[in-house]
Amino acid sequence: MKNILSILTFAVCLINCKAQQVYPLNTYYEDAPNYAYMKDLDNLLPQYVGIYKANYDGNQITLFITKEDMYLKDYGSGDRKFYRDVLHIKYTVKKISNGAILQDNQTPNPNDPNLNKIISMGTNENDNNSISLRYSGTNCGVGWGRITLKKINSTQITWSYYPNDSLFSNGDCPGSSDVTVYLPDTENLVFTKQ
Repeated sequence: MKNILSILTFAVCLINCKAQQVYPLNTYYEDAPNYAYMKDLDNLLPQYVGIYKANYDGNQITLFITKEDMYLKDYGSGDRKFYRDVLHIKYTVKKISNGAILQDNQTPNPNDPNLNKIISMGTNENDNNSISLRYSGTNCGVGWGRITLKKINSTQITWSYYPNDSLFSNGDCPGSSDVTVYLPDTENLVFTKQ
């Protein structure tokens, strides 16, 4: 009797469950149903995964790039929710002259988990499949903007950061006076895989 009940329950679940719809990575989320999955079908993201280093303006920048499958994007109530394969970038910025760590986002800030967050938005098919990422900015969102990574070869990528303007200054940002953006504000900076 137990086996028959288990089989019936499983059959009802199969009938009632809808298969999740899978779309290519760069599908615009409003062109897909709620909770659709934008999958990296061409396997472009894994080639960027790893630890990369570069020196810029007296600082050593280390990028820790990982891939996450089925990352849930939720823009809030009343808006579409969807899953997407993404790259996450954690980083450290260290002063070369004295070794002081200027910024490290490897551990999320419990008060603001989106602080200094870098996450991919998709690939740029017209630019040899470079990766577009969104940077949430530092305190009070200062420096938020777009980052583009482009693969040069198996051990090197370029970094281009395009920050947006902010209306905050050191005295205007509540709770923290540090609104310095430590990421390299430049185009085509070469990072080497470690």
